[in-house]
Amino acid sequence: MRKIFYTLSLALAILACKQEPKNYVTLSGVITNPNSDSLCVAQRSIIKTIKVNPDGSFSDTLKVEAGNYLIYDGKERSFVYLKNGYDLNIEVDTKAFDESIKYTGVGSEANNFLVEKGLLKEELIKIDEIFDLDEAEFNAKLDSNEKAFKNLLNSVAHLDSAFVAGQETEIEKIKSDLTAMYKQNQALLALKGQESPKFTDYENFDGGNTSLDDLKGKYVYIDLWATWCGPCKQEIPFLKAVEKQYHDKNIAFVSISLDRNSAYETWRKMIEDKELSGIQLFAKEDNSFAKAYIVSGIPRFILIDPAGIVVDADAPRPSSSKLIDLFKTLDI
Repeated sequence: MRKIFYTLSLALAILACKQEPKNYVTLSGVITNPNSDSLCVAQRSIIKTIKVNPDGSFSDTLKVEAGNYLIYDGKERSFVYLKNGYDLNIEVDTKAFDESIKYTGVGSEANNFLVEKGLLKEELIKIDEIFDLDEAEFNAKLDSNEKAFKNLLNSVAHLDSAFVAGQETEIEKIKSDLTAMYKQNQALLALKGQESPKFTDYENFDGGNTSLDDLKGKYVYIDLWATWCGPCKQEIPFLKAVEKQYHDKNIAFVSISLDRNSAYETWRKMIEDKELSGIQLFAKEDNSFAKAYIVSGIPRFILIDPAGIVVDADAPRPSSSKLIDLFKTLDI
């Protein structure tokens, strides 16, 4: 009886000492050359702001649903996989953010993998280079990349099964997304040198209607945009600067709003408020021109020559120095 009581007491003591699993994540570490006095942890929106001390150290806790998040230090950011119970220590130097970030502690295996995967992705996927390949070379490159990502994933021990499954899905998605982008790029390249698709009788902010044929005899640089599009609005100052530089040249700058009809007044107000120049047109939900140019996202810029022939169906943005280089090669 005494032996049974002793065994039971020992078992109870062990259970009492056994630490309950944490239902939260601990994030701590040191940032060298911090960009901000706080870190932001975000998914669809910011879920936690963590104070960064003057010496770059930080420590805080948060409750999460297991999944991928972003950690921001100013404009720098990094993907992180968080799960309640993780106790992560992060060290990073913002002067070489992606290359220097390192995790230790519970959950470090998954997150160091994400760092390595990001660096490998940057090395393997150079869009400008792979889109220049013919189809056979492109497919071979995709297969080679997929193998490299899977080899990296399989080389890491002690990974959470849900994390592994998610990464396998993402590896497949990278392949399918690149395939779709490659096909779209090939279709856009096929438009070069062809007569441009037309738009007809789009409402002109200055009055009346304007068609593409009205602009023959000049180069036409077209901006497909919408008032709700953040990246479109970011291009506005650059576009205004290019328009000013080329205002007396043989080129027309045309901005076509793809807004819904319900945003008509918003469109007119934004033109006035931002003092937009060039030819401002409203498509009135006629998306045939955009569809002909295989537009899947905006802003999209298109360059057409004076004869109405496509020069570039996916022309450089105004914020890119490549646009002025292109204009110079055409002697605009």
